[in-house]
Amino acid sequence: MSDSSEASASYADLSASEVIARLLGQMDKSSFSVRELMAMMGDKGLLMVCALMTLPFLFPVSIPGVSTVFGLAILLIALSISTGRLPWMPAFVADRQLDADKLKPVLQRGVSVLKKLDRVLRPQRLRLLTAGVMNNVNGLAIMFAAALLMLPLGLVPFSNTMPGVAVLLLALGVSQRDGLLVLGGYLMIVGTLVYFSILAWGAWSASSHLLG
Repeated sequence: MSDSSEASASYADLSASEVIARLLGQMDKSSFSVRELMAMMGDKGLLMVCALMTLPFLFPVSIPGVSTVFGLAILLIALSISTGRLPWMPAFVADRQLDADKLKPVLQRGVSVLKKLDRVLRPQRLRLLTAGVMNNVNGLAIMFAAALLMLPLGLVPFSNTMPGVAVLLLALGVSQRDGLLVLGGYLMIVGTLVYFSILAWGAWSASSHLLG
């Protein structure tokens, strides 16, 4: 049996928090690439990989290059989900090395967040939002939120956190077929757009005032 199949078997019945906790136990190197993280997750699901990649955005911890690399990886995975094809990633994304000493604490804190979400997950709620063609739409929504993650606004408070939460809720909601979480993801996207619009309006007003 391949490593991917073994990972799939060991992760198959685990909750989101248990998957990340198990993954932490396998991280025994000084750095990891996106490709290696996906291989360690096995066939647990591309959506779970997306959820994993949102965790660094939930906390004020700086991991150089994560915003662009993880944002693009999430976008490409979501594209594959929407089109029903295997994910493809350019080498500079798939092989980018991430410092394990910085990544592990983020994932450890993420486990506690995911435990709270695990407690409120209810499969088959609002089934219309996780059935049929809606999953293609959900994939597009994850792509859009990932694009928002990639905007160069890292120093602006919550600019990464809000779209990161949107991806997390959408990914977990679709993977666990909980339409209420999916709805929460869409609401978070709307909130992100409102927030970014306010920022843009504030910047425009300030520049107009300065230019008088």
